[in-house]
Amino acid sequence: MTVRLIPKEEKFFDNFEELAEKIEEGGKLFLDMLESNDYSEQRIIRIKQVEHEADMITHRTYEKMHTTFLTPLDREDIYDLVNKMDSIMDMMDASAARMHLYKVKSPSKTVIEQAKVLNAGIAKVKLIVHDLRNMKNAKQILDACVIINTLENEGDAILRAAMAELFENEKDVFELIKWKEIYERIEEAIDVCEDVSNIVEGIVLKNG
Repeated sequence: MTVRLIPKEEKFFDNFEELAEKIEEGGKLFLDMLESNDYSEQRIIRIKQVEHEADMITHRTYEKMHTTFLTPLDREDIYDLVNKMDSIMDMMDASAARMHLYKVKSPSKTVIEQAKVLNAGIAKVKLIVHDLRNMKNAKQILDACVIINTLENEGDAILRAAMAELFENEKDVFELIKWKEIYERIEEAIDVCEDVSNIVEGIVLKNG
């Protein structure tokens, strides 16, 4: 029987899960802001606060990675995973901040659709991150990764339709520019959910 004299630091999984839950919190706040049509400073500040809390978890993970002898996953995978997860929250924060800054009109049904797809992706990201603790969950993780890919395709379709509608019907050039940027930021957050799933899929195939 092999005895592990220097055990791997397993608390990284706590950080991954904490970060996933923080992103989920941010996603719900973002969707609620859209559905309530409330871009008040108070709402923006709260989303920014969650974004800052996600940053702190991310940097705490980086620090742990540099002070831990044996990590449960490859260091490059740990870095890529938390970096991409944090980027999801960054994109939501950037979108919310622009809505407040630009004083946009009431959101279209399309942007709410985008936010719902994003939240569905975040929920699956949370699932696969929690399941990483045990590679016996490999099939469940890989199945969820397929769903995230499907959601990203759905997000692409929504963005294409949104852009077509925007350029066809929006007569105010400034509103067009504002919404184009916001749509693209939200789609970028959906894309990053897929990036996270690709990283997790690679981890599973490497360690399973």
